Amino acid sequence: MNQIEKGNSLSRDAWNRLKKNHMAMAGLVMVIVYTILSITAPILPIYSYKKIISDHQDLPPSLTKTAGELWYEKELKAMQRVAEKEGRELNEEDKARLDEIKHRIATETMEYRGKTVKVHERRYLLGTDYHGRDMLARIIYGGQVSIAIGFIGTFTSFIIGILLGSLAGYVGGKTDYMIMRFVDVMYGLPYMLLVIIFMAIFGRNILNLFLALSVVSWLTVARVVRGQIITLKNSEFVEAARSMGAGTWRVILRHLIPNTLGIIIVFATLRIPTFIMMESFLSYLGLGVSAPYASWGSLVKEGVDGMTIYPWRLFFPAAAMTLFLFAMNFLGDGLRDAFDPQSKNKL
Repeated sequence: MNQIEKGNSLSRDAWNRLKKNHMAMAGLVMVIVYTILSITAPILPIYSYKKIISDHQDLPPSLTKTAGELWYEKELKAMQRVAEKEGRELNEEDKARLDEIKHRIATETMEYRGKTVKVHERRYLLGTDYHGRDMLARIIYGGQVSIAIGFIGTFTSFIIGILLGSLAGYVGGKTDYMIMRFVDVMYGLPYMLLVIIFMAIFGRNILNLFLALSVVSWLTVARVVRGQIITLKNSEFVEAARSMGAGTWRVILRHLIPNTLGIIIVFATLRIPTFIMMESFLSYLGLGVSAPYASWGSLVKEGVDGMTIYPWRLFFPAAAMTLFLFAMNFLGDGLRDAFDPQSKNKL
């Protein structure tokens, strides 16, 4: 009885190898979870990341206590410290203030998603920041910005790098010389200084941040793609396409680039964490995302200012960013080994 043998494509073979890499699969799951949380942030049952409640300033994380209870405890401790320094007990003014807080906790309301709710019955699982904003919401929406910068920045820089690198590698001659010399000149300039100058000239907003990171990040991509194209441009399938009358861009777009997608995908997964770290560095310098928007980098910058007194403001954003960066690196290493198992540490 004749049996039909099914072929095994490169992508399917790479997927089978990737599934055997437990660290890479764990990284893939983590990246998917982060991405879903970022996309679905507007419909998640979380508080507004922009809502400022001054009474809830710097409340610690709690799974059981409401914001009102934490606020009352915070005010009580502050009054007790003052009374202790002055060598006295709580006076009538202090007790009146505590009674006022109790009354406000029981009666104050606000509009939340079309409903009237009691303000101080909120529960902040990860605490609040210095403006009384929910840290959980800030971290989720900050991840939305940071992940977008990583993916969109990588995509934009790769489009530029792939087109210029493939053109230089396939055409060669003066075209290759001019493109590569331009790349060499750009490599000689301080990378972060160019980004900072771009942001200073065109202003601080998310779009300019995308552009600033993208327009100077395609250099390595162009070199990697150029090297791959040079090794493939004299292959038999390219010669066959030329003999059938295919033009330069048709050969590049339909034949050469698809055959370099493996190395491109691997390199892209390793570049996404780089973009997120660069944005974090810019945010630390005050050139990143502007309020009321936030990114992991800007949240870490804000958390550093009060890290000794309010450690949760630094710990949770830093932990969220670190886990995502580890996940992307594990996934990138796994993809590298899956697409090219004979050549580890090639990139």
